[in-house]
Amino acid sequence: MSNPPADYYFKMMDPLVFEEVENFHRKGNFVFHGSVDDISYLHDLSDSSLGKLTGNELSVTQGLSDFSEFRPCEYLKEEHPLFREESTDSFSDKGVSFDAVTKLVSPLMCKGESFKRGYPSGGALYPIETFICSLSEKNNWPNGKRILHLLPRSGEFELLHEVDSLGMVSALAPKNHDLGSPSFAVVYVSYLPKTLFKYRYRGYRLALMETGSMYMLLTLQAQYLGLGSRVWSAYTDDKVCKMLRLNPSLSHPFAVQFFGY
Repeated sequence: MSNPPADYYFKMMDPLVFEEVENFHRKGNFVFHGSVDDISYLHDLSDSSLGKLTGNELSVTQGLSDFSEFRPCEYLKEEHPLFREESTDSFSDKGVSFDAVTKLVSPLMCKGESFKRGYPSGGALYPIETFICSLSEKNNWPNGKRILHLLPRSGEFELLHEVDSLGMVSALAPKNHDLGSPSFAVVYVSYLPKTLFKYRYRGYRLALMETGSMYMLLTLQAQYLGLGSRVWSAYTDDKVCKMLRLNPSLSHPFAVQFFGY
């Protein structure tokens, strides 16, 4: 069975592991909606307290160690291929060609005849599914489809259902966001049965690690192609799953990444 159906993984999974991971994951889910603006909050920390705790470094020796004899580390030069540019604050409304999209996701594809891809995966399970969502009417993509599912081994895209761009933007970002007009988004989704069936609880950690590897690769590839990008977490899981028509009890969007100019 070279490409087992999604339900096959569900049969191989320990239901108790699934239940406990699902309950834990739900605790990290936010609801972004105007109806709860006045009745929910994240914390009661002051701006001054946040300022002290943001963007700093953690010294585990509390300043008792002497580093004076070591040569200071320096950040990469701008011309270095791994130099990371700042995340895009505001996107223009310019569309992105489908050719650029296929080049963007090329680091996620399988290598030739091998099942291995351009990033590490524990046990070669590759539990993260990649969905590409068009957010702009100016994108001239084949068949006019708004949502594509990447098939890394086949080198193809599954063409999913049609969704209006305004509804998609609403699902991926709250109404008060200040992102401008990103051209499209990549949604990294964990299908829990595939994530958990082999490594159980450890599989959840490996899936999170894999998501970070994937969006960093696409960040650097976007720079190479002249695209801007921004990794995003201000969305509600169930709302994104509804847009993708995925079962929210089995699939969880771990991250969203916006792209454009």
